[in-house]
Amino acid sequence: MEYLLQISNLEVEFRTYAGVVRAVRGVDFVVAPGEVVAIVGESGCGKSVTAQSIMQLIPSPPGKITGGSIIFNGEEILRKNEKQMQKIRGNSIGMIFQDPMTYLNPVLTIATQVTENLRLHKGMTRKKALQRAVELFQLVGIPEPESRLKQYPHQFSGGMRQRVMIAMALACEPQLIIADEPTTALDVTVQAQILELIKGLKERFRTAIILITHDLGVVAGQADRILVMYAGQIVETGTLDQVLKEPLHPYTWGLLKSVPRLDAVKGQKLTPIWGQPPDLLQHFTCCPFLPRCDYAMGICSREMPPFFNGSRVRCWLNHPHAPTVEFKKGVS
Repeated sequence: MEYLLQISNLEVEFRTYAGVVRAVRGVDFVVAPGEVVAIVGESGCGKSVTAQSIMQLIPSPPGKITGGSIIFNGEEILRKNEKQMQKIRGNSIGMIFQDPMTYLNPVLTIATQVTENLRLHKGMTRKKALQRAVELFQLVGIPEPESRLKQYPHQFSGGMRQRVMIAMALACEPQLIIADEPTTALDVTVQAQILELIKGLKERFRTAIILITHDLGVVAGQADRILVMYAGQIVETGTLDQVLKEPLHPYTWGLLKSVPRLDAVKGQKLTPIWGQPPDLLQHFTCCPFLPRCDYAMGICSREMPPFFNGSRVRCWLNHPHAPTVEFKKGVS
């Protein structure tokens, strides 16, 4: 099977006054054409840094990609210079950022910002680019596109700004879209609309999508595969059904227990993951989830767990000689 994106042993670090932060530690995954891959985990686990590495948007200094390989469409991304990357960003790879107001220029009209990629990458005239922008706005459900294009970002609601970001990401019909927390700060109704929109566009254009989120509930019905990240590493991977119905890592269990369920018993409380995320200044010689795990064993404090179950999970509980522990939904 040919993959659109192949990431192998990716390492990213940030040099700070406090020391070297190893934000991404040996990450490996692939994305096939038309596939939706979700990367899930708490804030600070390395999700967004992984996405920014694909786009070569790691600020340097202090950040640096120190190892690994990112192959997109058969070409090594990490060997490309800034001029070569500018031909890829917004053209072959689109990105929907977490906070639209941060990435939309407040002093430029929406039309100027939406048509920029079309004029740069497709060589369109201003008139043709505006016509295409109107089509994109209709596609993402923005009413009265001709008049809305003349407005500024502050004149749009949060949900509409996110739709603008999606239109910009789709403008050049990229092969891959990276959606970094696309529903953050939106109310649940708008969240559902945005997710349904992304799903519909994926089915229509056969665009591959990397969906980054901290909420496993968001990916239900959206993703083909899920990667669970913790402390800069992928600790569990599998299909949507495997991860949601048969999770294998205690951290994944904790994420699932912290999501509200429609079938929950009345009065049943959510169970948060106790403790704090690990300090990424540390060099881990054992399982990084050890201080927060209810099922830790002696070996967990001595050795870093390898992958078990056909490279599905990185946890000693899945060793053939480990005690049997079953995940029970909604039970702490």
